[in-house]
Amino acid sequence: MTSSPAPTDALVVVDMQTAFVAGGGAVPGADRLLARVGELLDRARAAGAVVVHLQNDGPPGADDEPETPGWELYLPVKAGPREHVLRKPRDDGFDATPLGEILVSAGVRSLTICGVMSEMCVHATAKTALARGYRVVLPYDAHGTYNIPAVPGVADEVPAHVVSRVAAWSLGDQPENTLPTAAVTFS
Repeated sequence: MTSSPAPTDALVVVDMQTAFVAGGGAVPGADRLLARVGELLDRARAAGAVVVHLQNDGPPGADDEPETPGWELYLPVKAGPREHVLRKPRDDGFDATPLGEILVSAGVRSLTICGVMSEMCVHATAKTALARGYRVVLPYDAHGTYNIPAVPGVADEVPAHVVSRVAAWSLGDQPENTLPTAAVTFS
């Protein structure tokens, strides 16, 4: 049985944009991912925790190019003093955004991170949070990505669930990344 971690003060939802979680371009297991992230949002809101939705601004022509249907956040936002939407120009949610200031001003010391892509934006944001001294919870069933394509003669395709696990593992032994969404609570 998995023990429950201490509650976290905030939820950071990374790039849950239509291009990545709906339709033919969705990450594998998108329906399950949407359900898990939805559970976290419900619990964080009910507890009055800080919620931050990060929204990636992709380059021109990308599936997440600003102001295109794929760029839109898929899950409903309940904007208010404790729920924010931050557009970001790069993988790391702290880079060139007010994420750090929002967390500091709200007295956040621990956060749960979820969303897409495990090895890119989720990883970069979690790594910076750890470097800034935050306690990070990264529930294994609340982040996802795509399969890494095979390279003929070099490597076979790497399944998305393996990519996600390696991305979490590469953060070291500090984040609580072996917990299911069901074990995560907020204060």
